[in-house]
Amino acid sequence: MPEASARPSNFTDLQSVEPLLVHLGGLAERYLHDDPNTSVLKLRQFAELLTRVIAARSGQLGEGEETQQARLARLRRLDVLPQQVWELLTEIRRSGNAANHEFTGSLDQARDLLKFAWILGVWLIRTFENPAYQRAEFIEPAPRNEADELRALLAQADAARLAAEGRLTEQQAAAPKDPAPIITAASQAAHHLDLTEAQTRQLIDAQLRAVGWEADTVNLRYGQVMPEAGRNLAIAEWPTATGPADYALFVGLIPVAVVEAKRINMAVMGSLAQAARYSRGLTLTTGLQLPHGPWGEGITAYRVPFLYATNGRPYLAQLKTESGIWFRDARRSVNPSHPLRGWHSPAELLAMLEQDAAAADEALKAEPLEYAVGLRPYQKAAIQAVEARIGEGQREILLAMATGTGKTKTAIALIYRLLKARRFRRVLFLVDRETLGEQAGNDFKTTRLEGTRTFAETFNLTAIDDGPIDTATSVHVTTVQGLVRRVLGETPPSVGTYDLIVVDEAHRGYTLDRDLADAELGWRSEADYVSKYRQVLEHFDAVKVALTATPALHTTQIFGKPVFSYSYRDAVLDGVLIDHEPPYLIRTELSDQGIHWKAGEQIETYTPGESEVRLFETPDDIGLDVEAFNRKVVAQGFNQAVATQLAALINPFGPEKTLVFCATDRHADEMVMRLKDAFRAQYGELDDDAVVKITGASDKPLVLTRRYKNELSPTVAVTVDLLTTGIDVPAITNLVFLRQVGSRILFEQMLGRATRRCDDIGKTTFRIYDAVRAYEAASKFTTMRAVVPQPGKTFQALLDEVQQAPTTAARSLLRDELVAKLQRVKGRLTPAARDTFEGATGQTPEAFIQTLRNTAPDELPARLAGQETLMALLDTGRTKGGQPVFISSHQDIVTSVVQAYPGGQKAEDYLSAFEAYIAQHKDEVPALLTVLTRPKDLTRAQLLSLRRELDQAGFSETFLQRAYASVKQVDAAASIIGFIRAAAQQEAPQPFEARVDAALARLLGSKAWTPPQQAWLKRLAAQLKANGVIDQESLDLPTSPVRQQMGGFARLDNSIFAGELPLILTRLQDEVWARGA
Repeated sequence: MPEASARPSNFTDLQSVEPLLVHLGGLAERYLHDDPNTSVLKLRQFAELLTRVIAARSGQLGEGEETQQARLARLRRLDVLPQQVWELLTEIRRSGNAANHEFTGSLDQARDLLKFAWILGVWLIRTFENPAYQRAEFIEPAPRNEADELRALLAQADAARLAAEGRLTEQQAAAPKDPAPIITAASQAAHHLDLTEAQTRQLIDAQLRAVGWEADTVNLRYGQVMPEAGRNLAIAEWPTATGPADYALFVGLIPVAVVEAKRINMAVMGSLAQAARYSRGLTLTTGLQLPHGPWGEGITAYRVPFLYATNGRPYLAQLKTESGIWFRDARRSVNPSHPLRGWHSPAELLAMLEQDAAAADEALKAEPLEYAVGLRPYQKAAIQAVEARIGEGQREILLAMATGTGKTKTAIALIYRLLKARRFRRVLFLVDRETLGEQAGNDFKTTRLEGTRTFAETFNLTAIDDGPIDTATSVHVTTVQGLVRRVLGETPPSVGTYDLIVVDEAHRGYTLDRDLADAELGWRSEADYVSKYRQVLEHFDAVKVALTATPALHTTQIFGKPVFSYSYRDAVLDGVLIDHEPPYLIRTELSDQGIHWKAGEQIETYTPGESEVRLFETPDDIGLDVEAFNRKVVAQGFNQAVATQLAALINPFGPEKTLVFCATDRHADEMVMRLKDAFRAQYGELDDDAVVKITGASDKPLVLTRRYKNELSPTVAVTVDLLTTGIDVPAITNLVFLRQVGSRILFEQMLGRATRRCDDIGKTTFRIYDAVRAYEAASKFTTMRAVVPQPGKTFQALLDEVQQAPTTAARSLLRDELVAKLQRVKGRLTPAARDTFEGATGQTPEAFIQTLRNTAPDELPARLAGQETLMALLDTGRTKGGQPVFISSHQDIVTSVVQAYPGGQKAEDYLSAFEAYIAQHKDEVPALLTVLTRPKDLTRAQLLSLRRELDQAGFSETFLQRAYASVKQVDAAASIIGFIRAAAQQEAPQPFEARVDAALARLLGSKAWTPPQQAWLKRLAAQLKANGVIDQESLDLPTSPVRQQMGGFARLDNSIFAGELPLILTRLQDEVWARGA
């Protein structure tokens, strides 16, 4: 009898990768004809071992028990498993489970799965052994009856099992630390998978079954099975007038979709034309019902509404037309075709069928925009712009509105209208931080648009975590990172779960709801995050509406250019936000000259996390400029000089708040200490809680942030990155920059922390104190660069997830992540940190890691309970390693504090430039001529236009006020009208409010007014002070007291002023600008 290895096997070449794979593949071939069920079971074992080999060679083997489903999901999340490979392995897993539990397994199924296993083996060799590997043709196994050969194969497989376990452990230890090359190789190898049309159909069957369709190309074909009530059938080879459709999808007796299936290496986008042909000519047998329709006219009308085309290849943006499941809703001509990552479920197609998008679009056009929340004109315009683009079939829409202008309110009103008109079924509101999710959820719960019911009471709202999605509610709020876990998890939601996604703060790229510890920075790239971000967004067949204050490049690449923009400058000119004064530039000797050491000098240095300072002898001259301060060098003298100067400029007792941006967490600690000392030297006693550090390393940073926002103390917050975005504290009046910012977008977000109005404390402007030339550096940025902090999990985040993990598989995954993270950190713990670690756990780090490895997943939460202190220790960067940081003992003094006007001008030069501008343009700009000759006739629209024109030329009302105050030494709270008239040398600038008060006094003294008239004249004067002009348009705005209390201009005119209000307003404004007023 020949040896067992004498017969050819399709798996022989796997010997160099893992011998046991050869044995298991050979057994599957041997059992194919005699016992297909056992063949499928062996293929399941083959796939499980192959997956473990992939994990080991990628350094991701994991510890303890892990199901194949969980392992596949984990490797897929890590991008080690390309989508196609994951699908093949998943199909073998599902078929193997059915063979084991339901005793299924036909010869045809086993043969197809055997070919899948062979294809996976080819991919494995190309990924880990030889990218240029040339496969032979698949050999169909012949029936065999040699019992001795079978016994030999079984014996060889048993003997190879123990050896395989040892090899996996060795491969795990030898795996590269950076999996990027493996990910690239795996992806390239996956591009060359070659499935036949029959194999592609089998993959498509599996994909359809996963979302609720009964699909089996071999057994569910036209003639073998017919549609019936209560079943959701994907029937192959359904007849049409132009040939059979590859699939027709039936919900009960209703044909809802047709599918054109191609081989995996065939283009797919153009194949929708064939699906369209099938829809037009679908044959109906007795008892079947058309779903409404037909749609269109004559022979081009569609009888079936939904069209699909696929070649089984997962969607790849780089191969957009050749991958994915291409889909089109054929009921409207404006509906675009687009690729999907999965299939709709039967229920989702039925729900889509019930929607009438055309009727909804018409209803939106007729729906008034007057709601109880009082939308501002720009918010109405934003909503109308989005709705118009939705009606045109646009699927990615970007809305740019400055921080503080009510993006969330706008979004809530937009979602309310779209749900009310039944334009969409279910909305996902996506945020990037838990705190923003809570804030948005509260806004939905408290906002009333019509009647007495809140939004949440009208449409239902839920915050989703890792539990099942509540399909009974209309709006779900979740975080990006939560959605990543869902979509890339074991059972991802179907593509039709949401048909509208609203993305808040779409410019950002966070994957954690906290700051990262310094030791974690750099683990992953922005490209990796953006890839995941796009992946989860593109998973759903939904219109995406993105909200941002500062569109980043990657934002516009995903969502396109903004369909509506409302900038910070627009909001300032409209009085929605407040302007900042010219920034105060704090200059010191060291910031001007840098910190220098000569060759041979002894410099003190420290390495982050170490407990001692070392001396370093400079081999050459060293010079560090201000941008390196407190990053590469601890600039003690500079920090002391700046802190002393800030204490003289800032009030630490409130109610104004101050936000200080530092370079590092260590720098933040030092500035808290120095600011407290400086404030005490300046003022005497100071509440110790007045100045606090709020970073990811702080104790309970969210609690500190709430105190900073809601309580009088602290008044000064010192941060690094945590408070740069996503915090709303209207009382912030001072921003202090002690770090340069490498992005225009991040700089604008930081400025946005202080732009909100706070009338309760009399905030009219905010101030910028810049000691490191951050404002100057930011003004040079000319491109939009993404602000994406390096993603990664903190130990505390992992601990939180362990306590919340819903399944054993999830806890197993988290245990592996925690062990891997501890392995990276254990060797870099400082002696002091190591002592604290052992005190908290009673074990050395090495022993603790081993304990975690041996802990069953379900026991993990109890094992880690109460270890918050330990996780905080590991997150605060108390580790050795990294580049040494110089310690400078150079003394420093502040040399000047000046306000910087555009172009670096001095205040007097700025005023001279303004006077020259007015002189040059007074006859060219109609509104300027009106200001100079007939200011009483100036309308609100003309004033806004003039303000914008002057603002674009660099002349803002706030800057002019400060410049006049500095040069003329007068109270220069004049309006822009007053400054224009002063620049033309018609009069000296006077405080505008004083002008209005004097004009009102003269008007009230001109005749006898009734008490209601006197009260309303005072209110009108107050509105004139706020807006600069007053006319019917401004009095009819939703925010106007006249509109809110009287219903508008006309009613006030008729009921209070007997039709004389236009004349009265003209007299009031005439008195304001009367000479000698």
